[in-house]
Amino acid sequence: MRKTKPKKRILLPDPKFNDVLVTRFVNDLMVDGKKTVAFKIFYDALDIVEEKMGKKEEKSALEIWKQALENITPQVEVKSRRVGGATFQVPTEINPMRKRAISVKNMILYSRKRSGHSMAEKLSAEIMAAYKEEGAAFKKKEDTHRMAEANRAFAHFRF
Repeated sequence: MRKTKPKKRILLPDPKFNDVLVTRFVNDLMVDGKKTVAFKIFYDALDIVEEKMGKKEEKSALEIWKQALENITPQVEVKSRRVGGATFQVPTEINPMRKRAISVKNMILYSRKRSGHSMAEKLSAEIMAAYKEEGAAFKKKEDTHRMAEANRAFAHFRF
């Protein structure tokens, strides 16, 4: 759209935890419009997390998942900017909506790439890895931050 910003759609909270962020995550997890399957995968993954980590961490699986998402959320990113004939990677702050979207998408992407039997197992493994600040999604965040740090000299080209 050129002129007006599209209005934000209001998402309904999920049935089990009554949380809008869970619905947003499940919507990204969903393939071919199969929302029930996506909810089942997510809830099964949280059950596996609860089973493996819930006792020793003394947190609910939902809290572990939220902490894991927070651990893989980048604060800055680099954007390409042409100045003269050269293209610079300019580090920029990310707005909160995009931060959340990036972290959700990274967690789903890297859990799909994992080896394992079911998607629930792969997702739970990625959640536990992100909670412990390891795994592919956390590495992606670290790489993004490192790239922004390396190009800090071009911050004055910010737009």
